[in-house]
Amino acid sequence: MASIKTICIYGAGALGGAIAAKLALGLREQVTVSVVARGGHLEGIRTHGMRVWEAGAASPLVARVTATDDAAELPPQDLVITGLKGHQLGAAVPGLAKLLHAGTRVVMVLNGIPWWYFHRDEQSGHAERQIEELDPNGDLWRSIGPERVIGCVAYQGAEVVNPGEIRLSNNGHFVLGEPSGEATGDIETIAALLKQAGINISISPRIRDEIWSKLMGNAAFNPISALTRALMSDIMSNPALSAMVGQVMNEVKAVAESLGSRLAISVEERLERSRQIGPVRTSMLQDLLAGKALEITPLVGMVVALGRLAGVATPTSSTILALVTQLDRENLRVAG
Repeated sequence: MASIKTICIYGAGALGGAIAAKLALGLREQVTVSVVARGGHLEGIRTHGMRVWEAGAASPLVARVTATDDAAELPPQDLVITGLKGHQLGAAVPGLAKLLHAGTRVVMVLNGIPWWYFHRDEQSGHAERQIEELDPNGDLWRSIGPERVIGCVAYQGAEVVNPGEIRLSNNGHFVLGEPSGEATGDIETIAALLKQAGINISISPRIRDEIWSKLMGNAAFNPISALTRALMSDIMSNPALSAMVGQVMNEVKAVAESLGSRLAISVEERLERSRQIGPVRTSMLQDLLAGKALEITPLVGMVVALGRLAGVATPTSSTILALVTQLDRENLRVAG
């Protein structure tokens, strides 16, 4: 790709908003940064700028960016970074498509299994298989195109605490990877730009391994926290719940390995790390309390569905999937 002059963060919530602020401040006149957001958060960004409290900071970063809820108001972009969750992408397809020109790359910051997972996948035996549950009618595959995508796994705790105001709970780290595993010029250019803006970036030749490694935690803690309304520290201090976390992690690892991924960390090591995390409120619990739809399919549904595809039993994940699906229905019904 040529040099990057325009970047749009589509879905500038907690994570996307923090990335947008750092890019706008770190790159200044070098790049034009815009965001697509909505509701009160959008108004907060327009009125006060994007305010981001980094972990331990005495004052926030404040960035002024072009902000809109209509992507058609923006010109085609050299780079698009999505901060949307997997279940929100389908509705965003028309807007995302308006931001693309022939050379646009799209960095998709996603938890769980992404819609493009099997694109150029040489490990699983299912290369180019489309996943209907994540991409109904193939809209993303057709309108965005998996060949544009660069995968991204984020290790960054973030929460919108007021409209236009974001608080980060740690010094984050982001892993980028081409679906093919290649070290392309595009990914090198994008990584260098993000690093210049002060974002901690690494590149993986096996991005699917990174996806599954993070999913070990997300598939367990997100739905269990939503079902119990418990913080991560409370889940890990409860012997029955921490045992359930371990069961889900074992199922995730088994499905991942059956599809050709290699996870560097054992379940025991992951559980030990989880005990150190502290009183964190997961993103699914945040959404539950806000009356929003829960990110179920990429985090839990895909463990069960891909387990079925690979012939791997996932009894604990299947039970949790049934419970959290009904919880989501009831929560949305009450929220109106």
